[in-house]
Amino acid sequence: MLLRSASSCLAFATSADFTQSPTNILAPAGTPADSVFGLSMLVWGITGGIFVVVGGLLLFSLIRYRHRPSAADADQEPAQIYGSNQIELSWTVIPILIVVMLFLATARVIFSTEHAQKPGSALDVTVIGHQFWWEYRYPKLGIVTANELHVPVSDPKHPTPTYLTMSSADTDHSFWIPRLAGKMDLIPNKVNVMWIDPRSAGLYLGQCAQYCGTQHAKMLLRVYADSPADFAAWVAHQQQAAAQNPDAAEGKAIFEHNACISCHTVAGTVATGRFGPDLTHLASRDTFASGAVPMSQANLRAFIDDPSQLKPGVLMPPMHLNQHDLDAVTAYLVTLK
Repeated sequence: MLLRSASSCLAFATSADFTQSPTNILAPAGTPADSVFGLSMLVWGITGGIFVVVGGLLLFSLIRYRHRPSAADADQEPAQIYGSNQIELSWTVIPILIVVMLFLATARVIFSTEHAQKPGSALDVTVIGHQFWWEYRYPKLGIVTANELHVPVSDPKHPTPTYLTMSSADTDHSFWIPRLAGKMDLIPNKVNVMWIDPRSAGLYLGQCAQYCGTQHAKMLLRVYADSPADFAAWVAHQQQAAAQNPDAAEGKAIFEHNACISCHTVAGTVATGRFGPDLTHLASRDTFASGAVPMSQANLRAFIDDPSQLKPGVLMPPMHLNQHDLDAVTAYLVTLK
């Protein structure tokens, strides 16, 4: 079984392109992630060296001083050595020096990332963690969205990093995109700040890394690093009001006359709820339910009918709409692009 498992892992490793994996910690795509990666390599190198030295000495001792029945003194107890100042000093001083070095290296990475000078071209985003989804606010752009964070690619010659001002609306969360930066906690009544500067366009996945309740495992992160032109187009689109499709007027009316508006916002309508995600441009996203469910009309309908069947433990209650109203509301939501 072990051989089959090892063979399967090896086959997967050789077939998968880990350098392109959206969560590969060994392929950093931003300055903070580079620093974390370098520190990790240092720690792995030192601990690997310790393992080789200790394991080598242990193996040497087992072979060199093994019991030999044919030896002349096989029946005698080996000479006992009680204490060695040199050995005790070495295994005390060397670990202390290693710990001090790792402490200083870690402190240097922390200070270099947390106290980096913020350029005037930086993008500001407010991140609020909820059970169990992410709220993103772009205060200078007048944009509020959820679960899918869009940021511009940062050119090293003309850096445009994204600074994330983070807090929590309920319990402790942790924001972690392995290829872009280390982890940062979101704590109620406390503001933490981190920054990312993706060097190449693409999708970077992450995860809430702090157990925050039943749906912690499905509180996923999706960061889209867009080219300057694509990011400008996304901003212009997000700044528009919600689409008003006459064909979905019935669904819009049903939406506005039910409890939906108590939790959700749709810009340009009477829906101004803040408890749940902003739905103004819901259908323009690739996923919903904090990245746990692909965006499609069928999935939206099933989620509205009974959210727990797609995301067990979700705080949104089932709406108990009849089949006609359920179809109408779903048809309305898919027009919100």
